[in-house]
Amino acid sequence: MTRTLWSLARGLAAETRIFIDRAAPDTMIKSLSRWTSLVTRGTSLTGAGGGRSGALQRKQEATVFMLEREAKQPLSYQDQRRPREAPVARGERIVRVPDRDLNAAVDSACEALLGLQHAEGYWCFELEADCTISAEYILMMHFTDELDPALQAKIAVYLRERQDAHGGWSLYPGGDFDISGSVKVYYALKLAGDSADAPHMAQAREAILAHGGAAHSNVFTRIALALFEQVPWRAVPFIPVEMLLLPRWFPFEISKVSYWSRTVVIPLAILCSLKARARNPSRVRIDELFTVPPEQERNYFPVRSRANRVWLVIERIAHRLEPLIPGWVRRRAIKKAEAWIIERLNGSDGLGAIFPAMVNAHEALALLGYAADHPYRITTKAALRKLLVIGERSAYCQPCVSPVWDTGLACLALHAANSGKATGDTLRALDWLKDKQLLDQRGDWSEYRPALRPGGWPFQFSNTHYPDLDDTALVAWAMHQTGEERYRESIERATEWLCGMQSKNGGFGSFDADNTHYYLNEIPFADHGALLDPPTADVSARCATLLGRLRKREYDACLSRCLDYLRREQEQDGSWFGRWGTNYIYGTWSVLIALEQVGESKMQPFIRRAVEWLKWVQRADGGWGESNDSYLYPEQAGKAEASTAFQTAWAVLALMAAGETGSREVQRGAEFLLRTQQPDGLWKDPVFTCPGFPRVFYLKYHGYQKFFPLWALARYRNPRKLKAP
Repeated sequence: MTRTLWSLARGLAAETRIFIDRAAPDTMIKSLSRWTSLVTRGTSLTGAGGGRSGALQRKQEATVFMLEREAKQPLSYQDQRRPREAPVARGERIVRVPDRDLNAAVDSACEALLGLQHAEGYWCFELEADCTISAEYILMMHFTDELDPALQAKIAVYLRERQDAHGGWSLYPGGDFDISGSVKVYYALKLAGDSADAPHMAQAREAILAHGGAAHSNVFTRIALALFEQVPWRAVPFIPVEMLLLPRWFPFEISKVSYWSRTVVIPLAILCSLKARARNPSRVRIDELFTVPPEQERNYFPVRSRANRVWLVIERIAHRLEPLIPGWVRRRAIKKAEAWIIERLNGSDGLGAIFPAMVNAHEALALLGYAADHPYRITTKAALRKLLVIGERSAYCQPCVSPVWDTGLACLALHAANSGKATGDTLRALDWLKDKQLLDQRGDWSEYRPALRPGGWPFQFSNTHYPDLDDTALVAWAMHQTGEERYRESIERATEWLCGMQSKNGGFGSFDADNTHYYLNEIPFADHGALLDPPTADVSARCATLLGRLRKREYDACLSRCLDYLRREQEQDGSWFGRWGTNYIYGTWSVLIALEQVGESKMQPFIRRAVEWLKWVQRADGGWGESNDSYLYPEQAGKAEASTAFQTAWAVLALMAAGETGSREVQRGAEFLLRTQQPDGLWKDPVFTCPGFPRVFYLKYHGYQKFFPLWALARYRNPRKLKAP
């Protein structure tokens, strides 16, 4: 009873400290009024209906929130905080988890995970996206007239099976209707032979029309429709290939955008500048998806902001001036774009090693006259086919593959299961990773860091122009855990490259430094809001984790600036935003792990705030869960309809990193993981695990449900092993 009262008192004190936060009385009153506003707004958002205007308003509100975050305009604590839910009477008796149960669970998970290791030493699990990627694969086959009827039929099965109750398709299971994805999937199914009169097609068409029709889809969908002659070219932004000739000082110059934007836009600029036309051998049209005939539509570009209005005027003027571009200038620009693509084709792993760039490159090369049997076309087609996951009755296309990321995380989980030490299996995996390090290749990143030596790892099997900082820090971290001398040079080169890629604000982006030209998010093309690669808390935390482990004086300044950045990025409720994992639970896990490795005192107020937030959002079943809805509606941070094993693992690992291994919350989280472990030793969560791009594109790492719960249970068990006689 005494312990329970003390726990309640401590929680109340923490809540009071968080709420007051050194605020003046008038600030507290203002906070209470905003709480009421958030509750009201949250009720309306989760209610039924909403209509086209309500959906548009919600998306605009979410866009404003994300743009404020990207521009690093601090949001007040009162805008983020929501009333604490009434505690649920659980009626359970908390008892110590038996060691035998923990040991059996960890051993079973280790055996299962090791059984999935490839002979070469790596792990690579499926990486599933929403239905747009698979729909685009069908569109690609009809664009080039390279049809594979059997494959098309299997992809169509996959698409039909994921149609939601609202009639269309969502960006993730359980998500809202997405008009852009629904238009693409509808068109793909019609190309695959589905009748427009079929019940599922009629239902999808009704939902699309109810949301304004295909004209209200996003830029990427409208570009696809323009390529298939379903909308006029004025329905898409002006994407002149001549942008490659612009000097670096120009406001829009290609190196100012993210790597993924560059690799997608440059081949796309060829397609748009030459007004490419899909072969579309079946001549399939989707006129029935428009409320106004496409040629008569005048509202393809709704205004997002005042700055966007200015850019729209500039873009429309430039569009009308396109006929004045001299022919020799266009030919020169196309040649430069062609050479740029060919230099980065990346063998059978594809341009940028991501599907959107790869499919644009494949179609651009076809448009430029490369025959189907040309080595470049054969290579691009093979790269696309490598992304397919083909089953007995259905198939889908992955956006990319993740062997380096999966292997690094699997090694960390297995090290935890072996009391922090390497095993023969993880050393074999790390040796495979050692050979993947890019020590000589100078990628696009070197344009702004010409004197910096390479030393990063890619996310995929090969992506020589585009190593990423998150993978690099993760792999070097796993290597450092081993204490093996054979990895010393790899770790040093990785750390040197990481420190050289630090942004001015102290944080780290994913692929580039200082990719923070936020005004570019207002151009008409950037309605997805994912044009840039600014520093983020999760990637920065991974870099800080490595630097903290190394504890070398030459890295002190870099680490200090990074820690300052992480403190500034903390949300007012104590959490951190998760750019590459859903969402605030992931971001908070990333940062608390880093702070532990750095050696920060666990009693610092900002760390205690994070701990209290994690405890506050724990669910009644002992687990944690957070929906991708939290990217649209920040008041949903830490909330979901159900707990998941991978998010529970993140929360448990985060709390243990903050000194809470013996807490009731960690014990209940461990019990949840034990209860949900499957007979095969692993875990199974149906939900998507992260955004590719918040609000517009989401992913499911199939490996997350395999190694994160193992990692959490192993770390929870380790102190007991040390105390055992």
